[in-house]
Amino acid sequence: MNKSILAILAVITTPALAAEQVTVYRDPSCGCCGLWAEYMQTRGYDVTIVDDTDVARRAMAAGVPEQGLSCHHSEIGGYEVHGHIPEEIIARLLTERPAITGLILPGMPQNSPGMAREKYGTLKVYSYGPDGIEVYSHE
Repeated sequence: MNKSILAILAVITTPALAAEQVTVYRDPSCGCCGLWAEYMQTRGYDVTIVDDTDVARRAMAAGVPEQGLSCHHSEIGGYEVHGHIPEEIIARLLTERPAITGLILPGMPQNSPGMAREKYGTLKVYSYGPDGIEVYSHE
């Protein structure tokens, strides 16, 4: 294979945001939150887990609406990230840097990272912030 193709493949397969700090707030009894944290670590993120028995309070204080709650809340690159959001959507957020507060994946979808080994099918992820809530990704 030609060297320039190998160089392109190395960039594509290397996490663009390697070592980005992720703080995950989760109930210590929740196993899927730990699995999501491990998923993020395997993609090159520097993950810190903080046990918090009232994740819902923390999330709502960060602006997550009650109907959007999930089981864990994270802070990544200055954004609030709530739920089992796939890494590629977080990478897009951190690359685009939109003027939003963060992202929400409501509930605990069975096809999301942490609930499944890898995302499969589609997930509807919402952005939220001063301008309200809207669909950020439906992939």
